[in-house]
Amino acid sequence: MAGQKAKWTRRDWQAAFGAMALSLAARPIPAASSPALADGDWIDAHVHVWTPDLDRYPIQPQFTVEQMVPRSFTPEELFAHCRPSGVQRVVLIQMSYYGTDNRYMLDQIAAYPGVFSGVGIVDHRIEQLPEAIDHLAEHGVKGLRIHPTSADEAKEWVQDAGMNRLWSHCGKTGVAVCPLINPGDLEAIDQLAEKHRDTTVVIDHFARIGVSGSIEEDRLQKLCSLARHPKCYVKTSAFYALGKKQAPHDDLIPMIRRVLDAYGPQRLMWASDCPYQVQAPHAYDPSIALVRDRIDFLSPSDRKWMLRDTAAKVFF
Repeated sequence: MAGQKAKWTRRDWQAAFGAMALSLAARPIPAASSPALADGDWIDAHVHVWTPDLDRYPIQPQFTVEQMVPRSFTPEELFAHCRPSGVQRVVLIQMSYYGTDNRYMLDQIAAYPGVFSGVGIVDHRIEQLPEAIDHLAEHGVKGLRIHPTSADEAKEWVQDAGMNRLWSHCGKTGVAVCPLINPGDLEAIDQLAEKHRDTTVVIDHFARIGVSGSIEEDRLQKLCSLARHPKCYVKTSAFYALGKKQAPHDDLIPMIRRVLDAYGPQRLMWASDCPYQVQAPHAYDPSIALVRDRIDFLSPSDRKWMLRDTAAKVFF
């Protein structure tokens, strides 16, 4: 559940954009996956990856190596956790350590065709914003993460010219906007979704409802009210961080029921939020098992939508 905005200048962006273009120019675009998938061919809709190779992929100056916990979480380390649970495809979320330098994520998308798609980060204040979004989309990025770094920033987004340009361009190009927000920011997302009705919105981690240890009814109701926007989706994810914060996560079932009733399974997608879901005492399989095995009101069709088909529709 990591995320901080990098403060890049226009010159910084131009340098990174040029390096990215050289690195990616010769890469093939991953082939589209078949819509007919075997049962158990699940999608994890939210994973962060990073590498200890700081020479090739330096982290942003506001971070230290000591903050990289675990020190490494590469695709190979991810596969050891997710593939035994039947997860074959993954949505990679740009890691905050790299700021708007999306190169490591893009390199992994290119290295594993058809396995990964991505959610990148751009600075919405830059002049070349449409070009930056289009460049990422050409290389497998299907969404953009936005994350307020102060208590009032999300409120400012509603009138911010750059943020509205981002939402508008995403709506035109089919790139999803993926807010990592707290419950108090839902009103701002509601207003932006109303202004940009063609834009797909994917709210991370139930908007962090339950981080406090309890599921606040008023906040859950606000999240459910955003279902009135037909292009708004919710990730049922980061179970390790919500409610009692321990397996088997059954205390989260009533919240899942509420968002299921509001959005329907076609607008919910499960995700682990690895590597945080696999840091002791947590483990990978109890997260997917909550949706796959433990909720009796989910039909087989509901499970397929939440574990695969919704994420496939939005991100693959």
